[in-house]
Amino acid sequence: MKRLGTILLFAALASAQLAPSEHYVKYAPPAKVSVAAGRPAVVEFDFRVNPGMHINSDKPKSEFLIPTKLRFMPPTDIAVGKLEYPPAEELELSFSKEKLSVYTGDFKIKAQLSASRSATTGPYTVHGELKYQACNDKACFPPKTLPIAFNIVVEKAKPGSGGVTQQKAPSSGQKNPPQSPHIKPR
Repeated sequence: MKRLGTILLFAALASAQLAPSEHYVKYAPPAKVSVAAGRPAVVEFDFRVNPGMHINSDKPKSEFLIPTKLRFMPPTDIAVGKLEYPPAEELELSFSKEKLSVYTGDFKIKAQLSASRSATTGPYTVHGELKYQACNDKACFPPKTLPIAFNIVVEKAKPGSGGVTQQKAPSSGQKNPPQSPHIKPR
């Protein structure tokens, strides 16, 4: 395990000369996100790892590997709850005896969003960042932080959308008899 950590450390240091703005992961913001005030919504965030590369999953198998983490800095009245990372892929590489837990190609991370009941309706922008460490089949590169952002529209909660609604039983055409002998039928 120490050998893997040493190899990864040297690989990271050797590649530290790369341009700091170069990213190995691309982000595609969601097309339209709207959430009703006071009600949660699940939003998917799409990422793509460059061909020939992989990034560690959110739960790598070694303490020396840097996990992928998505973090948001939402404005007031918007909250980000539970994040759901995709299942990882097991990948065997020449520099490791153990298979690594990674993401390759396209992957999605789901997040539960909500707006407070008192949130003002209208557009908001939520900023965040994806922290990751990319590797190829020969080396790992220094950790990167990919800034992300998306727009969300807070709408008024519509009656009957979500929650419990009550429906009336269909009418049989019969009227109930008067409940009191003092009430005369009309």
